[in-house]
Amino acid sequence: MKLTIKKYWANNHINYSIRILLALLGVVIPCWYFDQNSTATLLILGIIAAALAETDGSLWGRIKAQSLTLISFAIASFSIELLFNYPMLFAAGLFFSSIAFIMLGAIGPRYAGIALGSLMMAIYTMLGAAESVNIWYQPSMLLSGAAWYYFISLCWQLFWPMQPVQQNLAAVFDALGKNLIIKSELFHPVSNLNPQPYRIKASQQNVKVVTALNNCKATLLARAKRGHVVGAKDRFLKIYFLAQDIHERVSSTHYRYQDLASNFKRSDILFRLEHLLKQQAKACDQAANALRLGIAYSHPSSSAAIDEMTESLTFLKQQNNTEWRLSLIQLKYLLNNLSTVERQLSNIGNPLDIADADESILADNDAHTLKEMWQRIVANFNTRSMLFRHAIRMGITLTVGYGIIQFAQLENGYWILLTTLFVCQPNYSATKEKLIGRVIGTIAGILLGIPLLMLFPSHDSQLVLMVIAGVLFFAFRRQNYRFSTAFITLLVLFGFNQLGDGFAVMLPRLGDTLLGCLLAVCAVTFIFPDWQSRRIHKVMADAVKANQDYLAHIISQYRAGKKDSLAYRIARRKAHNADAQLSSAINNMLVEPGRYRTYVDESFRFLCLNHAMLSYVSALGAHRTRLSDEVTHQLVAESHRVIHRHLTSMSEQLNQLSKESNPSEKEDQELDKRLGQWRDDEDDSVKMVLQQIHLIHRMMPEMHSLANKVASRTQAKVPNKT
Repeated sequence: MKLTIKKYWANNHINYSIRILLALLGVVIPCWYFDQNSTATLLILGIIAAALAETDGSLWGRIKAQSLTLISFAIASFSIELLFNYPMLFAAGLFFSSIAFIMLGAIGPRYAGIALGSLMMAIYTMLGAAESVNIWYQPSMLLSGAAWYYFISLCWQLFWPMQPVQQNLAAVFDALGKNLIIKSELFHPVSNLNPQPYRIKASQQNVKVVTALNNCKATLLARAKRGHVVGAKDRFLKIYFLAQDIHERVSSTHYRYQDLASNFKRSDILFRLEHLLKQQAKACDQAANALRLGIAYSHPSSSAAIDEMTESLTFLKQQNNTEWRLSLIQLKYLLNNLSTVERQLSNIGNPLDIADADESILADNDAHTLKEMWQRIVANFNTRSMLFRHAIRMGITLTVGYGIIQFAQLENGYWILLTTLFVCQPNYSATKEKLIGRVIGTIAGILLGIPLLMLFPSHDSQLVLMVIAGVLFFAFRRQNYRFSTAFITLLVLFGFNQLGDGFAVMLPRLGDTLLGCLLAVCAVTFIFPDWQSRRIHKVMADAVKANQDYLAHIISQYRAGKKDSLAYRIARRKAHNADAQLSSAINNMLVEPGRYRTYVDESFRFLCLNHAMLSYVSALGAHRTRLSDEVTHQLVAESHRVIHRHLTSMSEQLNQLSKESNPSEKEDQELDKRLGQWRDDEDDSVKMVLQQIHLIHRMMPEMHSLANKVASRTQAKVPNKT
């Protein structure tokens, strides 16, 4: 029974919903007791704005962030009250303040949250400004609701300071488990295996792993001092580093999957590999559950599966089939890799100490001084910055929305601005997704609200429904935008009904939503549109450059020896981030109107090859060890120089939309021949390095061809190269 309660308590959505419930009850019950039902609506809106603006952090970090948020809320709310009766000044203030708030996001995610909450607070103040008795009442009630929620949040932090770290770390292992399942599908021995669909699927799942790792890192950094994590958090940092290393090994590819499927389609060894990967996926799920619950992790050993795999590999070697020679070598590397993953999973319950201080530091890229913050904002004041383009877009759109409200004399038309604020996103695909969810959710909320208002006509019962709707809004906010919109619509209807306007606002609410959505679509379509096809070449170039840097760090360690230094981990994370951004950009492009979709097939093929290259590079990273043979070093160094020139040429071509410029074909042919000539007396490490470099080198011609097509077509569409 105790474990069941703990399991529910550890659920992030349930835990968060309980916090929201306590905050809402804390304002609704006093308002009901003192018969101040209309005041409850303002307090609840203040809670909503505060909760949406909240970001994770340490206790002191939360206090500073919440203080700054309340100051921003006060400025936004009082500004509306002061300028509300002066339309021209109001419009100018709305335009410039919208841009200013959104540009705060250049400093970091915390300030982006403050910006969103401040704009929400401004619009909430607009909703009741016409009936406001003085300039103090609305702002003070909204700020009181926000301050009350932040008090509850700080109490939560005092009692459960490490819960966000545990939840985010658990999310990493959940994502890794799914990644292992996708990986296992590649070892199902089928004839004529086409790995591209699996590569694309793996790349899309890699986006989720990278996002989970980045979220976990941000949570740890919020509790660190300039990248140094100390105290009880140190254990979670070690597990995070274990997860990073497991991710590198899981991302590895040691050979062409189609060749393995062809060679061993009549053997059981691939089935055993598939089984082992699924076993390790289950171990990741159990590790996630243990971290989430805060209980000791007991590793379910897969040693029997590894032993059986070893015996199968030994049996195949005894067959002396020359056609299997290369494949068997790669299977041995793969088994060694998975054996290491098994050891790392077993260490989650008792993570090992990190000897080198440089290996225990997180890269801290946050701005900590006012000068650094200002420099980040200034650096984004140009039309190449997506943040600046979005800020200008939002400033214009919100001001146009305000103009429509004034021109048409819409009494409750400020819902137009609120809809625009939530629906208008930095790119078309995200805006379209929000738009569909907003419209469907609003209609569903209105249809559900009509019978509920009839069934529960008393104001007291509607206060209860407001609390329920508020909790459900936050419970579904990250999972299902349509449901969350439906519940916030219900909350609004019940709130206005406290003022006697419940039924009166239903149709205007729907009309305002549709108009706000229309403004959002027009904004992302005509005001600094960020069509993915016009920037996909730069995303490709960034992915190539990140892989190039990652490979360079790895090659240097084959001479100097393995070291998980900060520089190495940064290069590895950048490579995975760039691969994830490329996958997201291509998926976003597919949602855009047909005339803006170009070279879709080439983009997917480039994504597949880039992810394959990252997998081959990851295998080199997973098996880093110092090579002692000087002849091998010279060949590895020469091969790396050739590949480096290829990648540099490719990156520059995609970035600058220049003509194709490749290293000499003769040099490639000679290198290909040398990499393909192994000596049987070479040790396994040498064979592995040469094989992986050979696999990377063989990809260069097709990647060059795709880069050339993308660059030439993009140049034709964008002659000024902007």
